[in-house]
Amino acid sequence: MITVTSLIPWLGGTLVLGGIVAAASRRRELMIRWCAWAVGVPLITGAFWLGGPGTAAVAAAAGVIAAVEYGGLMRLGRTDRAVLAVAVTGAVLTAWLAPGDVFRAAAAGALAVGAVPLLSGDAEHGLRRLTAGLLGLVWLGVLAALVPLGATALALFVAVSVADITAYFAGRALGGPRLSPLSPAKRWSGTLAGAAAGTGALFALSALSPATAVAVAVGGPAGDLLESMVKRGAGVKDAGGWLPGSGGLLDRIDSLLVALAVLLVLG
Repeated sequence: MITVTSLIPWLGGTLVLGGIVAAASRRRELMIRWCAWAVGVPLITGAFWLGGPGTAAVAAAAGVIAAVEYGGLMRLGRTDRAVLAVAVTGAVLTAWLAPGDVFRAAAAGALAVGAVPLLSGDAEHGLRRLTAGLLGLVWLGVLAALVPLGATALALFVAVSVADITAYFAGRALGGPRLSPLSPAKRWSGTLAGAAAGTGALFALSALSPATAVAVAVGGPAGDLLESMVKRGAGVKDAGGWLPGSGGLLDRIDSLLVALAVLLVLG
């Protein structure tokens, strides 16, 4: 059975290996990103080790930050962003405190998100605000799955990260057809190599199953393309600028979000 404790040696080893690769590359961007990981990974692992309360705290914090970043990309006002953040947080806390009522909490959040443009009487931009808010709730609301999945979600995050890094380097080295016009730098060769590496990571972490394999191989790249579409529509490169070497939080968890959604559907 996979546990957070059993993942700690693998997470530590991955950090060390990542540091060696970043140092060998002599690329300042990769070194800055690794330093951020060196701080963030122990904190997140510690939170998951605490169980439900710690995982819920991490998921809620991520939901609030991601909702603010997403709201900026979609040009949503402060009220829209605040209600979206509350709706996502409500889903996370419900998954921890009352798991049987998660769908009710999500429905209540959807009603609240939809009520904001309706009550404001915004005929010009109301439909855009409504659809953007509901998309945000569906996209970010899957963070609630971190609570019941626990160590499996942490393993999924590791595997998705391994797949992303492998896809980046393999795509640059191998070249070939582009994956999508939404992200011209990504290649099919890199995506396939990343899927293989991510599946291998799941096997090493004792978290490999048909559902987790599809989540990493399909959900991960799909999540990256989804955020690329949103950012291209907004005309920006990154969702934020506060996370060293990575832009914003949404830029780091975009693949994980859709991978979680795929795992929920298949699981």
